[in-house]
Amino acid sequence: MTRKETALEYHKKGYNCCQAVVCTFCEDFGVSEEEMFRISEGFGFGMGMMEVCGAVSGMTMVLGMQNSIGSLDKGASTKADTYKKVKDCAARFREKNQSIICHELKGIGTDRPLCSCDQCIADAVELTEEYLAANPVK
Repeated sequence: MTRKETALEYHKKGYNCCQAVVCTFCEDFGVSEEEMFRISEGFGFGMGMMEVCGAVSGMTMVLGMQNSIGSLDKGASTKADTYKKVKDCAARFREKNQSIICHELKGIGTDRPLCSCDQCIADAVELTEEYLAANPVK
């Protein structure tokens, strides 16, 4: 099963969009699925407020896990570099789907959805896979 298929299966089971994306990459980072499920629960449905898409939030979490050195005590900060990489990936998601905002993607107030949740999940997984292929897990 591909990662996209896995993520879509998670969503079908009831995982929110963020959980579906981020739990697909747990093993790459040695994080248990249960722990990541719990961490990402509040990020679904646009952080429960239909703001930033949960799939984009999941993608952002994975990028942070890959890029961060995990401490400020190591004499360097990876924050600015991580922010740049997140901004680039979010821009690519926006190019594909015209927005990164949940209520806009769902067409709330316009009755013209831009993208289904399943497509947002699939696109976020694809962009995350492309990012990880170019930036292998440390």
